[in-house]
Amino acid sequence: MGIKEANSVKRHRFIPPTDYYDERVAPIDEELCRLIRQRKDQAAGSSGFPSPGYIGEWAETYGFYPDFLNSIFAHLLNEEAYRPVVEPKGFVGNLPVMKSFEKGESFFSVPFIRQFENASVVHFHMDRVLPDEAAGPHEREHTFFNLEVQSEGREYDCRNDGGSGSQGHFAYTYVVSPALPEDGSGYRLIFREVETPYQKPTGFEVEL
Repeated sequence: MGIKEANSVKRHRFIPPTDYYDERVAPIDEELCRLIRQRKDQAAGSSGFPSPGYIGEWAETYGFYPDFLNSIFAHLLNEEAYRPVVEPKGFVGNLPVMKSFEKGESFFSVPFIRQFENASVVHFHMDRVLPDEAAGPHEREHTFFNLEVQSEGREYDCRNDGGSGSQGHFAYTYVVSPALPEDGSGYRLIFREVETPYQKPTGFEVEL
């Protein structure tokens, strides 16, 4: 069974669905952008999601389908998925890491990091004993892990580049830019578990 994080899919160049635009709505569209920025600043990036009561009320007041409003606010909640994608270029070599963390029947590890001139690709593995090996792939709930690199004096962009797995073994890769230093003592790799599709944190994390 293969699994792929939706946010990690490599994006193609966006092509507008139509070549027509009514210039009369441009001031309104700009006001929408201003309000979205104001909303983001007001909530300090943690706006949450409107309750079904609000969605139903606004849909009735302004003549929209509730699911249409749900989709709009879902996109606002997941802005980070649209960050520019950094593609690793100029392979340098493989950096052995061999760090691990164990909790209960789950074993997490970072065996190595693939180094490029402009980025690093972190390999993260998870092995666990499944409660019911006979259960079909669609009967099991899957969570994913987001990576954060904590370092003094430097910020890193981390992108989940997808993963695959079967029978209790899962492997994920993350593109980190700029490239990580070969000396791993200056940073920490923190993997935070989230539920899909809206990146809801479970509270569990692995630090390696």
